Amino acid sequence: MISAPFLSPAPRRRLLQGLALVLGALALPALHAQTGVADAVTDLQHDWERIRYQSPPSEREKAFEALAAKAHKVSEAFPNRAEPLVWEGIIVSSWAGEKGGLGALGLVKQARALYESAIAIDGNALEGSAYNSLGVLYYKVPGWPVGFGDKAKARELLQKALAINPNGIDPNYFYGEYLVETKQPQQAVTYLERALQAPPRPGRQVADTGRREEARDLLQKAKAAQ
Repeated sequence: MISAPFLSPAPRRRLLQGLALVLGALALPALHAQTGVADAVTDLQHDWERIRYQSPPSEREKAFEALAAKAHKVSEAFPNRAEPLVWEGIIVSSWAGEKGGLGALGLVKQARALYESAIAIDGNALEGSAYNSLGVLYYKVPGWPVGFGDKAKARELLQKALAINPNGIDPNYFYGEYLVETKQPQQAVTYLERALQAPPRPGRQVADTGRREEARDLLQKAKAAQ
């Protein structure tokens, strides 16, 4: 086989152009995968916030159940990405919250596995959202022998999320909620005020508005409990 340096200028130019086309074609699937996962995750986010903040309570359980099936397909389509797993976990957790009772335990265990899988791939994805969401499960789920709840584990995970995203609305809100639920209202005030001061997230206006309302309500509760 003749190597490129021994070719005349015209064939060499054609060969280099051909190589550029081949390399460009090889790069396209990666680019499309990057764009595809971002669009798919954004779609799940918008569906979730519409159900969570704009749908009647009586419709949420079935809506989250259907959205969980959609999220699972996204996770399967991008098996090496953490972001779809995080959002599948959030949706399954929300479904469990609407379902309630012992019947929700299977769902929260499923959500825990999804968050753990996301962390194994990239714990920093979506600004540490898997650590935050997993921490929420650990302080909301009952402890042994009913469930896997663990307040100390919750604190560890929530603090990891805060270290990654110290100014974010969600990590500050949920750490504040954790502190309220563990009878530390005075400390909770600081984090809930930070949640209210958090910068807006592009494209997440509905979620930000809803979370701020929750933060205001919880802040009043924390101040009253001091």
